[in-house]
Amino acid sequence: MRPPPHGPAPQTPRERVCAQWRGVDLAPLEQAQALRAQPVGTVLTRVLATLRLDRRRSEAEIAKAWNDLLDPNLTAHAQPTGLNKGTLYVTVDSSVWLSEIVRYHRKEILERLQHSFGRDLVRRISFQVG
Repeated sequence: MRPPPHGPAPQTPRERVCAQWRGVDLAPLEQAQALRAQPVGTVLTRVLATLRLDRRRSEAEIAKAWNDLLDPNLTAHAQPTGLNKGTLYVTVDSSVWLSEIVRYHRKEILERLQHSFGRDLVRRISFQVG
């Protein structure tokens, strides 16, 4: 029988037999893999943060509430298209409506959205023709 070529000698008889039978001591690799195992809750939290589902859910909630919160004449010409770092992006169908909304309705829209969703979620609104 040959001793394992890498690393220190195995501790338990089982590890010694396995190392001799394999010809390689895989105990350090097996331990490293065992240490990588993590609770599902930890992994799921990181995955959800990576997917940014909380932001997407907020965007969907704003889009659903948009028609209920605002005048139907405005919602017929302007729709929310995204939310990024507190800025809600709204696409308006013409430059005439863009001018109308920015001049006369921007503050009202922002106040209603902040009242419904909080000042942290919607801090600013950016309108664009699209």
